Amino acid sequence: MSAPRTAPYGSWASPITSDLIVAATIGLGEILLDNGEVYWLETRPREGGRGVVVRAAREGTLSDVTPPWPADGRGGFNVRTRVHEYGGGAYLAAGGVVYFCNDADQRLYRQEPDSAPVPITPAPPQPRALRYADGVLDAKRGRMIWVCEDHTGGAAEPVNTLVAVPLDGAAPPQVLVAGADFYAAPRLNPDGTRLAWLEWRHPNMPWDGTELWVADLAADGTIADKRKVAGGAAESVFQPEWSPDGVLYFVSDRSGWWNLYRDRDGRIEALHPLAAEFGAAQWTLRLSRYAFLSARQLVCSYSREGAAALLRIDLDTLAATPIATAFTDISSVRAEAGSVYFRGASPTHFAAIVRLDPGSGATRILKSASAVEAQAYDGYISTPEPMAFPTAGGLTAYGLFYAPVNRDFRPPAGELPPLIVRCHGGPTGASAAVLDWSTQYWTSRGFAVLDVNYGGSTGYGRAYRERLRGRWGVVDVEDCINGARHLAASGRVDGRRMAIRGGSAGGYTTLCALTFHDVFVTGASYYGIGDLEALARDTHKFESRYLDGLIGPYPERRDLYRERSPVHFTDRLKVPVALFQGAEDAVVPPQQAEAMVAALKGKGLPCQYLLFEGEQHGFRRAATIKRALDAELCFYALFLSGAKLTFAVE
Repeated sequence: MSAPRTAPYGSWASPITSDLIVAATIGLGEILLDNGEVYWLETRPREGGRGVVVRAAREGTLSDVTPPWPADGRGGFNVRTRVHEYGGGAYLAAGGVVYFCNDADQRLYRQEPDSAPVPITPAPPQPRALRYADGVLDAKRGRMIWVCEDHTGGAAEPVNTLVAVPLDGAAPPQVLVAGADFYAAPRLNPDGTRLAWLEWRHPNMPWDGTELWVADLAADGTIADKRKVAGGAAESVFQPEWSPDGVLYFVSDRSGWWNLYRDRDGRIEALHPLAAEFGAAQWTLRLSRYAFLSARQLVCSYSREGAAALLRIDLDTLAATPIATAFTDISSVRAEAGSVYFRGASPTHFAAIVRLDPGSGATRILKSASAVEAQAYDGYISTPEPMAFPTAGGLTAYGLFYAPVNRDFRPPAGELPPLIVRCHGGPTGASAAVLDWSTQYWTSRGFAVLDVNYGGSTGYGRAYRERLRGRWGVVDVEDCINGARHLAASGRVDGRRMAIRGGSAGGYTTLCALTFHDVFVTGASYYGIGDLEALARDTHKFESRYLDGLIGPYPERRDLYRERSPVHFTDRLKVPVALFQGAEDAVVPPQQAEAMVAALKGKGLPCQYLLFEGEQHGFRRAATIKRALDAELCFYALFLSGAKLTFAVE
């Protein structure tokens, strides 16, 4: 190995290219088990970002269940639901048959082994007007129960219900439960006599307040004798599940933390009280943080101080035993026949579908999100350092710091690296300490990266999550700025060369930081929000009242909406901005980015705007991901370097 060359931070050549990222990386999630076979959903950028159901047979062989993608990309199947726009719970596997929601029309399809999919729900009068998600099998009655989102009625908002769908599609869906604004997690008890579900109403989001209901199922399959088990306007209930012996379990944050409970004939019992999170923000459906090994044992994941761990709980004694694993980010937990399955990742492991023996702790990777092993890039991988730093009001905020790493280069003596602050979306979300090529793309080029889990993030309890209530555009921005200043003051980064970037809500934080503060010298907004009033008027049902809690009711507090909208204060902007947008984004429509671009151009500030046809909220296609990443790098080379740099985008 040759001696490292001296070159300024931010100019280092790296083998971790955008081509590598789109060629080597897929999305993994939504694990389901069916009689010894394991299923999961893969999102494939090189196939137009489509979702594919994959099966791991008992003997371990992997195969695609979803038919191959046509060469021209037209007419193929894409397993994706648009319920709540963010989806989740797009398929169900039962008895060797897969039922799934197809993105193009949002109809449910039945797919027998080695057969073409057949639609089993009616064709909607308009494309994607009837959407289905989070289904459960009702084998006793030859049907399934799904969340349905109906856009056909011409009402101001779509109507959400729980519906029964015959397995053979011989009859149209039948509404079982209606009246609430939102539904999730329909779950049948083992003998099919009772149904549990979650529901909530405007203006709550599911992490604010949900209700857990149970009803009997009559002989004809209709609902009878409903009763509320838990939840309310100030209690978030997550993931109801029936144990094999018919006891209802769920996660609630009634203690200030999402903890596990069970309902014993109307008496609610805590399983393992802990200042930790056993639940998550339900941005998508069918999230799973625990599963039953048997009627006597449960395995669960929890997160504390930004890292996840596994526990096994004896359901008779409630004794909890840690299960040691190498994974610090654990989701989609399932169990069957004495084995546990989950999506796991860590600072040294790419996301993967994992099988675990809970007795020995032995694990086996069924599929990795990266086709390339990290060891092949030894000397180019930066590992995160958890951070806690002081912020406004004498409080503490949290983040993950990644230092620049590249074995081929060293900086000039005395030079500090430029910093890229990353703001996660949501804003009710969190950044996890996991190995991800998109982080290493920056750090291997000589940029330091700070992922900020600002006030409002999940994983730190309800009180931390509610710091953002009424203060969006203030608390998140302060925490990002204070995290950057903390690193600069400690001599870790160059305080004169700091950028900020984020997507969706993180894009809003980015635009606020650049508009209202003089800390960052540039930034990049991915499908970010510039006009809060436009968002309140134009966004989809799921988030249509989200801003009531984050800002205030609209139009009563129109003053706050205008006061915190960067588009109205571009006269304060002094730095160049890059904006990236999906043309079909229903969550943050393109008009948001275009209003900011018009304002920037009107002021004569440098800006870059890339609009990607066929993309929605969050980029899925390989060509888009590559183009946006390389364009952002070029933008930073011009405006963040602080030196005249010459390099080619690999």
